[in-house]
Amino acid sequence: MACRAHRSKARRSREPVFVMMPLDTVNKCGSGLNRRKAMVASLTVLKSVGMEGIMVDVWWGTVESEDPDKYNFAGVHGVMQMARKTGLKVQAVMSFHQCGGNVGDSVNIPLPRWVTKEMDKDQDLAYTDQWGRRNYEYVSLGCDAMPVLKGRTPVQCYSDFMRAFRDHFADFLCNTIAVRRTSLGPAGELRFPSYPESNGTGRFPGIGASNATTGYLLSSLMAAAEAAGKPECGFTGPTDAGDYLSWPEDTLFFRQDGGGWDSQYGHFFMSWYPQMLQDHGDRVLSGATSVFASTPGVHLSAKVAGIHWHYGTRSQAPEFTAGYYNTRHHDGYQPIARMLARHGAVLNFTCVEMRDHEQPQDAQCMPEGLVRQVAAASRGAGIGLAGENALPRYDDTAHDQVVGTAVERAEEDRMVAFTYLRMGPDLFQPDNWRMSKSGSCREAAERAAHGVAHATGSLVHEAAAALRC
Repeated sequence: MACRAHRSKARRSREPVFVMMPLDTVNKCGSGLNRRKAMVASLTVLKSVGMEGIMVDVWWGTVESEDPDKYNFAGVHGVMQMARKTGLKVQAVMSFHQCGGNVGDSVNIPLPRWVTKEMDKDQDLAYTDQWGRRNYEYVSLGCDAMPVLKGRTPVQCYSDFMRAFRDHFADFLCNTIAVRRTSLGPAGELRFPSYPESNGTGRFPGIGASNATTGYLLSSLMAAAEAAGKPECGFTGPTDAGDYLSWPEDTLFFRQDGGGWDSQYGHFFMSWYPQMLQDHGDRVLSGATSVFASTPGVHLSAKVAGIHWHYGTRSQAPEFTAGYYNTRHHDGYQPIARMLARHGAVLNFTCVEMRDHEQPQDAQCMPEGLVRQVAAASRGAGIGLAGENALPRYDDTAHDQVVGTAVERAEEDRMVAFTYLRMGPDLFQPDNWRMSKSGSCREAAERAAHGVAHATGSLVHEAAAALRC
């Protein structure tokens, strides 16, 4: 898939293509690399076929694991050295979230131990739903400005981490590190933990559940209701919105006709809840901007979740529970894009490989329409849009959809980059590195690919074998 995407890209434009590294590239202690031989072979292959670079997670839970202000970047440093030696660029993701509990999470990397200890002492530091389920994927944004982590606020912890990263990798900035993405929520996305998959809590295409009924977030809701002259709206989040596995019409709040989402209370809550999320993104990115302001050439990026199920309904409930107030009469992505624009950040979005007809029609999934809407919001805000695939796919259908979405558009609508999810043994199987043989450009494509295929064949086999060890 990555090889086909790049060669198609090369014929049409100059948009860079990256490949995500395995989630556990750095070992658990943070000092070394897993599968070093495989990494060397893999990066050599990626460079040989013209990939721009790689994306790697810099896990908070690994780098600052034991004690606050004690950072171990040794393993990440090894990745940077490999990339520089190979001639690849790096997208470094400041991953302030837990790995584990979401789609594609093949390993478990919790938040730093000293952070989870504080969350155990003060349960309001964790997102908590109306049934009392606590979520340790990300520190609750309700305490962003409170010194609850050993005398520092969570936002201060993120800024200090980024500053330590900047200082440690000063020699790599501007020449190897090209993009610096900041995690803003679960799975690294700007959202609430509305559909955690751990223990079967959430499951596609359920609508998920909001996380604003307890603790610091509830206090904020009450204050906002008082300030708006609607104190009756501040006692709780919606209690008739079903559960994680519900569908919109199963609930009183999200049903199409007469649902509470379209009431006075609904409009108030559906305005306050996403605003909290946007304010959180603004605070964290303000810290990132201040840390990297003197580092020209390193672009900031933030990821927004591609929640395409029930997109065709009036309430678009799964988007709302995640924190996006996006209905037929209210664009939920324009304010996010404008917030990112204030920091010069690229909006990174997923599901660009999906087609509507491939998804469950009864769940009114519309990934193509969602991508178009987010692209329009980015364009309107004057920021770049970068794309990812939501699921690892190697078929021609997905390849053609990525190329059509990311490249084969008017120049002003093209994505600024595409990142393929994810490096692994399957990526380096021979069938997944062949050119697409469909369409009128087959002969030209084969000629363009012929030399590279012969030059890299042995490297591809070596990389696939090494990744299986």
